[in-house]
Amino acid sequence: MLINKKILVTLCLSSVVTLVALTSMKPDDDKGYKNLKVLPKNLTHEQLGKVMHEWSGSLGVHCDFCHVRNEAEKKMDFASDAKPEKEMARKMYKMMNKINQKYFEAKKDSLGMVLTSGVNCYTCHRGDSHPDAKLPERKGPGGPPAGAPAPGGTPAPQGDHKQ
Repeated sequence: MLINKKILVTLCLSSVVTLVALTSMKPDDDKGYKNLKVLPKNLTHEQLGKVMHEWSGSLGVHCDFCHVRNEAEKKMDFASDAKPEKEMARKMYKMMNKINQKYFEAKKDSLGMVLTSGVNCYTCHRGDSHPDAKLPERKGPGGPPAGAPAPGGTPAPQGDHKQ
């Protein structure tokens, strides 16, 4: 009977210690990413890495294009909004989703990520961080009207006057 009491007391004490240890631990709020505004908040590390790799490849850039480096900690500060490129990426992502939902009936997975899409970052960027917006050149008599911007953004000359 004495052995049963010792076992019972030991189990009770270990249960109390375990319970106190579990309740005194702070909640794991740091598990998720900070400052995600357009991407789902419950992305795994691998999923977020895949998205960022896709975006950086589509624009031909590295992490420091949108993210700043915290020199004090000697690492990237991914949560910071210090660079305007990060906000532009968010706007472009929302625009892409709207286009895909409206014109391509894009469906989303359980995380809210688009499964199939008609357009993505590479559609316009083609590996360039700042793709040029180009208009087709008109040849012959249907060319651009006088004073219209010529290729390169300068107004077309009007008349035969010299400068």
